[in-house]
Amino acid sequence: MTERAEGPRRVAVSGVGAVSGLGWGRDALWSGLAAGRAAIGDFVRFDHARHRTHVAAEVPEPEPDLAKSLRGRRLSLADRFALAAAAEALAQAGLPADLSEFAVGLYFGSSTGGMWEGEAFFADLLSGATPLRPSLLASQQPNGPGDAVARRFGITGPVETVSSACASGALALGAALDAIRSGEVEIAIAGGADSLCQITYAGFNSLRSVDERPCRPFREGREGLSIGEGAAVLILESEERALARGAKPLAFLAGAGASCDAHHMTAPEPQGSGAAAAISAALLDARLPPESIVFVNAHGTGTPLNDAAEWRAFERALGRHAREIPVTSTKGLVGHLLGSSGALEAVATVLCLAHGEVHPGSPGGEIDSEMGIDLVLGAPRRLADVDPEGPATAALSTSLAFGGANAALVFERAAA
Repeated sequence: MTERAEGPRRVAVSGVGAVSGLGWGRDALWSGLAAGRAAIGDFVRFDHARHRTHVAAEVPEPEPDLAKSLRGRRLSLADRFALAAAAEALAQAGLPADLSEFAVGLYFGSSTGGMWEGEAFFADLLSGATPLRPSLLASQQPNGPGDAVARRFGITGPVETVSSACASGALALGAALDAIRSGEVEIAIAGGADSLCQITYAGFNSLRSVDERPCRPFREGREGLSIGEGAAVLILESEERALARGAKPLAFLAGAGASCDAHHMTAPEPQGSGAAAAISAALLDARLPPESIVFVNAHGTGTPLNDAAEWRAFERALGRHAREIPVTSTKGLVGHLLGSSGALEAVATVLCLAHGEVHPGSPGGEIDSEMGIDLVLGAPRRLADVDPEGPATAALSTSLAFGGANAALVFERAAA
């Protein structure tokens, strides 16, 4: 394994939390991912009878005690997802629920915020229902989930929401990384949250971008994505600070990169040049060569154009090594979490590093014969088998968005 050159201080991931179609909590997420169990199927979040497709990855109802802790008249569903993920991540990191005495910043990604509640208000308005419930609009804006976390946990430092379509969560993590490195904050709470809503479900369906079956990233005959919902949070702090207070790093966020295709509002640049630029920038930021990457958690939506362009980006940025690296796609199991997808996939990548194995993708379909991709299917791939001559240390997670926004993150495995 190539030695990492000296550079900025290392940024540790000291805690993670997650909410997804696989359940509430990181343990539910990991057990489902490791088993290759897809959470995509019928759902009841809204009536989809008049929509073109009828599958999504819906978060199940929480246990009563958890539901009680998340009550709040002005909280959206996405806010509740975010609060649960943040509380879990802080607990794992060994940090208190009141952070007002710490230099903490919050960096969140979201696309829809409380849009689901906004739709309910609009439906009441159209139907003439009384009384109207203005509280449904209290957290409608995309910054709602991040602001809810800041209020609940007493965060008095910078609170930023990135809303750049499907790259939002990963871009928020990049902003958090910069804030820790520069010393602007001691602790960064980074992540994202989004819930299912009709406007995005109908929008992607109108583009014929949603598969009528659960999505099949990088497979022959793939027909589109599957939409999901949930939240993910990572606690970031400098390695020195984490070790000084007795915290055990789960992994390290080593580098982040971003770019824009400047090509089309919805279609990716066909040769993957923009995505490749983001990957190369992340590797440069991490001071690691392409050969150090031992697996990739791909954006992997399952749309024909996106998967093909992303594969070409891997070939551009990683060279011949692209054909040797195991690739997985978390979206094949939990759906596309829109603005929070990059955060959820970052948590999945950290869990893969911590458990020493790459989770398999969704079942079904042959691998696209036009790609030389080593797609992990059926069972987890042990990292010790991927890199038998040395410690398997670095992983890449990619997020590619409408409008051509691209983000890439490089994580390093923490010492056992």
